Amino acid sequence: MKLYRVLIDSKDEKGLVYRISKVFFELDLNIERNSEFVDEEYRRFFMRSVVRGRVEEHELQEALAKELPRASIRVITPRKKRIVILATKESHVLGDLLMRHFDGELPIEIVAVISNYDLLRSLVEKFKIDYFHLPHHDLERSEHEEKILALLELFGRIDYIVLAKYMRILTPQFVSHYENRIINIHHSFLPAFIGANPYKQAFDRGVKIIGATAHFVNERLDEGPIIAQDVIPVDHTYSWQQMRQAGRDVEKVVLARALRLAVEDRIFVHANKTVIL
Repeated sequence: MKLYRVLIDSKDEKGLVYRISKVFFELDLNIERNSEFVDEEYRRFFMRSVVRGRVEEHELQEALAKELPRASIRVITPRKKRIVILATKESHVLGDLLMRHFDGELPIEIVAVISNYDLLRSLVEKFKIDYFHLPHHDLERSEHEEKILALLELFGRIDYIVLAKYMRILTPQFVSHYENRIINIHHSFLPAFIGANPYKQAFDRGVKIIGATAHFVNERLDEGPIIAQDVIPVDHTYSWQQMRQAGRDVEKVVLARALRLAVEDRIFVHANKTVIL
């Protein structure tokens, strides 16, 4: 018996659930889980089904495409997703992902960690994961990105790139190679407190909540579709250093949550937003 995740994105119209269910029934597939959502503003229909049976993947894909010729259909066989992590100097979210990978919490294979500094090598190599140092000094941004792309090409199939506090702005040219496959984490103060030490800036303004946002990177950088967010309360008793530590804790949890949603094939992207099913 084979397990499939079926993701359907279509213009909303009458009878879609019936037509999809009819395909599953005719192919003798058992529906183990099903979620659906209609975006009323855009009249879009989204559906994620987990089905099990003896049919081949291409047969299921063809049968659904015949029934829903104008829909976007993805039939996915669950497997560990191959990810590459980009990092700079901060270790907290990188270390958290390495531990979750080591403990088998996420269905992922960390292929490599790439950094523009050599500061995190010992941490990464403790987990027997390849670490590549690609310094950006004395290079144009495009030259540095070309080196990263060339290295990524050597790894074969890459499902997602995770920016674990990677402190370099990616160009639209780089992002275009991995559309909706680059996941970033940042503090949720943007755009209020940008630049160096946003937690000190937030402390100086007396903020009452801090948090984190995980999102896909697109040509508008931090304005890409949001995957996961969270906040925690703080008050006047927190120093800015304590705020930063609390913020880092939230960043770890939010990034791990977003990555899980991605590798479990739960995310639809539409109109610069995500639908999570």
